[in-house]
Amino acid sequence: MSCRRRLSLRLLGAALAWTAPAAAQDSAAVQAVERPPDAESAVEQPTAPVVVDGVTLFRVRGVSAYPAERRAAEIAERIRAVASDRTFPAESITVRETPGATTVVAAGQRLFGVLDADARLEGIPREVLAGTYRDRAAEAVEAFRREREPPVLWRKTANAVLATVAFALGLWVGVRAVRRLRTYVDRYRSRLRDVQVGSFEIMRAEQLRGTMHRALGIAAWVVALVAGYLYVDYVLLLFPWTRALGLSLSTILLRPLATLGTGFLRFIPDLVFLIILALVARYTIRLIRSFLLRVGTGAITVQWIEPEWARPSERIARFLVIVFALIIAYPYIPGSGSEAFKGIGLILGLMFSLGSPSLIGNMVAGFSLAFRRAFRVGDRVRIGEYVGDVMQVRLLTTYLRSPKNEQIVIPNSLILNNEVVNFTTLAREAGLVLHTSVRISYETPWRQVEAMLLEAARRTPRLRSQPEPFVLQRAL
Repeated sequence: MSCRRRLSLRLLGAALAWTAPAAAQDSAAVQAVERPPDAESAVEQPTAPVVVDGVTLFRVRGVSAYPAERRAAEIAERIRAVASDRTFPAESITVRETPGATTVVAAGQRLFGVLDADARLEGIPREVLAGTYRDRAAEAVEAFRREREPPVLWRKTANAVLATVAFALGLWVGVRAVRRLRTYVDRYRSRLRDVQVGSFEIMRAEQLRGTMHRALGIAAWVVALVAGYLYVDYVLLLFPWTRALGLSLSTILLRPLATLGTGFLRFIPDLVFLIILALVARYTIRLIRSFLLRVGTGAITVQWIEPEWARPSERIARFLVIVFALIIAYPYIPGSGSEAFKGIGLILGLMFSLGSPSLIGNMVAGFSLAFRRAFRVGDRVRIGEYVGDVMQVRLLTTYLRSPKNEQIVIPNSLILNNEVVNFTTLAREAGLVLHTSVRISYETPWRQVEAMLLEAARRTPRLRSQPEPFVLQRAL
């Protein structure tokens, strides 16, 4: 009795020792199989596909110590190794029952094991599931070998070359067709008319022609991209080494588009609000501009706004409206609450603050000059060491034209920090005293020089007789 019991224990130990490596590498040891259903469900891991040449054969599960992805990759590697060795016929793949697992072997070499946990996942008996997995593995081995035979590869290579020639020929024909269509549009552009609704002009004929050109270009690019996708997908699917990439190509390309589409649909309410806000800001700026331009031309008189202030006031009002609209629109911009958006905003703000002190200083000085009324366009002024007629007063710089017909560009911050002598403002009503200095030697009679200077002043054209010219003697 004791001998029989010892013999039985040795046989059971040998069976367990033979099946333990398979169970360990397939992520389910005997302990995992015997675990209660509740405990097993608590540690259940996601499944992973076993993929050979881009084709999914079946899915397997794993545990935390042996993840499903690792188990699936090792099973696929064993199937590819068997398929690469043509000495193993596909019929040699069989199913072998062992305690706690059903093993699929090829000519005595283990490929993978099917456990009770795998069977419970599929809802069928373990033996039936193992037979199904065996059939899928045999089909994969046959397909692996068949697709790598030289005649098959040569045929697929010829198909790839023909597809490449057809794709290149299609691109050539498409380019010529687009050029011909654009030439046709240019040839008959004299027949294009402005698009109008009543007296309101929507689009000019030249703009319509440009729109047609751009539409042709966009359509050509769309067709070329679709054709390129079909060509690349077809060529990748031809060969077993690139089939996996070809099968996932649509997912790689379409998933971002689907994400963008889904995000755009969620963004539509905020987009409507932003469009309404932009329209309100735009027409507010137009209304302010129209009002201040009328003030500048004198069509409207406002006591507290000088005509010279109209232009800079319009710029300030436009800036304030845009800033106010951006502040309102900020929470509705996609991704405004993300850390990436905040980081980009911080970097841009830092770059602007470090790189534009002089720019901001000139802008502030430009607004200040407009309200200081130091000069107008057309006045002759002296700013520091520069003398000339004011040609333009812009937000950042002021342009002068010197008496020698030179253009002088002065930053507004420099004007704000220097004295400005305006020769024109008071000269419009009371004239301007023009003066110069003359030096004479001691032996020259000064009364004779004085008389000559007064006579020269009287003979100078366009000088007023009143007040009379005079000579001021400043030194001996």
